[in-house]
Amino acid sequence: MNFVGTATPMQVGDIDNTAESLGVESAALRAVLSVEAGGFGFDKSKRPKALFERHYFYKMLKDKPDALQLAVDAGLAYPKWGEKPYPKGSDAVYAEITAAVDIDLDAALRSVSWGLGQIMGNNYKLAGCSSAQEMVEQAMESEVNQLRHMANFIRAAGLLDEIQRKDWAGFAKGYNGPSYAQNQYDTKLEIAYNKFV
Repeated sequence: MNFVGTATPMQVGDIDNTAESLGVESAALRAVLSVEAGGFGFDKSKRPKALFERHYFYKMLKDKPDALQLAVDAGLAYPKWGEKPYPKGSDAVYAEITAAVDIDLDAALRSVSWGLGQIMGNNYKLAGCSSAQEMVEQAMESEVNQLRHMANFIRAAGLLDEIQRKDWAGFAKGYNGPSYAQNQYDTKLEIAYNKFV
């Protein structure tokens, strides 16, 4: 996979329409988009914004010892988050993704957070897709697809109430995981929301 699709940008009103369909304030949705991907779903090469999570790849390969050993030897997998810093820049991230795909396509795609909402490929069902590959292919097509994945995830993960109430800590825990406070994710969301209101 080269990860380059049609990369169609959002149109004016797409965020407002999605916010309305969720029953949330547009500013709240914009805050999440801003914090997650800077409000843009594609990099300069027209690939979905992405972040490869090595600890996820480790977890995905636990039942495949040969593949896991290859990934560990290549520095693409380790058991605990934060053992090494993320690579700088999208090209470096995609170099890791491509190397991981060469080891195990499905496990690699499930170990990446994709697009505007940075939804993990492992959450493809919650995003409304039948596979991680389908989710990635849709994300390659358009920001609207990425926005839909995010909206589906927020609904399916039971986070509507939190974002409606602007319970940023509660939303951050469900959306970003229990370690959200290490990166002040909830504070960043609140600051971004106040900017958009």
